[in-house]
Amino acid sequence: MAAFPHSPNSTFRLLRGKQSPAEFAAQVRRAAREIGETVSCDARYVGRVESGEIRCPNYAYERVFLHMFPGRTLADLGFSPRETVRGRSAQRGPCTAPTPRSPTSAKESDVLRRAFMAGGSATVAAATLGLTLLGDSRRLPSRPGETEAAAVEEAVRRIRLLDDRHGADALYRKASEPLRTAYALLDAGAARQSTDDRLHSGAGELAVSVGWLAHDSGRFDDARSHYAEALATARVARDAHLEAHAFSNMSFLARDCGRPREAVRAAQAGSRAAATLGSPRLLSLLALREAGGWAGLGDRKACEEALTRAHQEFSRGTADADPEWMSFFGEAERESLEARCWAALGEHARAARHARRAADLQDPHFARNVALYTAELAGDLARANAPDEAAWAGGRVLDLLGEEVQSTRIRTILADTAGALVPHQRSPRVGAFLSRL
Repeated sequence: MAAFPHSPNSTFRLLRGKQSPAEFAAQVRRAAREIGETVSCDARYVGRVESGEIRCPNYAYERVFLHMFPGRTLADLGFSPRETVRGRSAQRGPCTAPTPRSPTSAKESDVLRRAFMAGGSATVAAATLGLTLLGDSRRLPSRPGETEAAAVEEAVRRIRLLDDRHGADALYRKASEPLRTAYALLDAGAARQSTDDRLHSGAGELAVSVGWLAHDSGRFDDARSHYAEALATARVARDAHLEAHAFSNMSFLARDCGRPREAVRAAQAGSRAAATLGSPRLLSLLALREAGGWAGLGDRKACEEALTRAHQEFSRGTADADPEWMSFFGEAERESLEARCWAALGEHARAARHARRAADLQDPHFARNVALYTAELAGDLARANAPDEAAWAGGRVLDLLGEEVQSTRIRTILADTAGALVPHQRSPRVGAFLSRL
């Protein structure tokens, strides 16, 4: 059957304005939360809408878009009427019928969709991730196709979303199973090169995401293994975006493991991979990773030079080439990473100013990051001889920890802060915090 040509949705593109696709996707997710919807919108989805690949959004996205642009209809947003796009198998947007496939494949796709679109608490989220990418059958297709490639990509988005909301501890073990399945699909080999490329990129990004869950929950050896797997996949596929991502996380891990020189070298390797990708924000993040390594080595001059580069690249703004995984990297994260540099150099009052800005700038919906930045603030205040303020910040973190946020990293930071506050335990506020902890 001949494919229907895509007509770009220029109306929707105008609505995005000067925002990058990742920034607009974040706005869509915020709007969804306002009306109780759950959508996994990212830069790639925005691109599919603007290119005309998605001619009509599904019902969840429809409600979100109409909430964002009150008084407008789908037609006003550049979409086609729902009844005109249903049943056209050549179109792959959410409103259209998929290419006919076997009942087994259809069942697997339904299970997959339910698995990765479910919401709820961290416990429910972890159980959700326990389902494989193949549904209940656990049978690999002889030749993975577009359905399987899309499933891997959706798993990546879902894991990132759940991590933002809940932290890593409850998710890591369950997320390892989709990762194993993704690499099994990759090993089976796709019939088309384009599908094979998507599987490589998707499996590699999934390895980075699962590696981060291991990293954040204190399983550093597991994280190192997953990041190395992602880097190998990037090299095989000649995927510079994935290579830069893997090196960025490897640099972060090396810093946390007390290997600052390795952190510097990994960040520099990531910058070389990212040099021609056209994403100043990616170069900014990698410069911050490098700065953290130099700070760990006590090299203030090199750290400040890397921070200067990071600020210069960040000031160039967002770009269409920004990878979708970088949606987390805004002003709040930049402030947090700079705070870690000054803390490593022993300038805790300066670090506290940056950590406070990070906590204030963070979208409160992402409870895990709010808790992390506030925990870092507490540690900096404790070492800057502001024990009562540190105890107050630590108490805010304890309010966020529990079923909804589970992160070994954050608890470790709080434990270190408590150690620094013990000499001040006679203060009522400090004593109350230590007792709660």
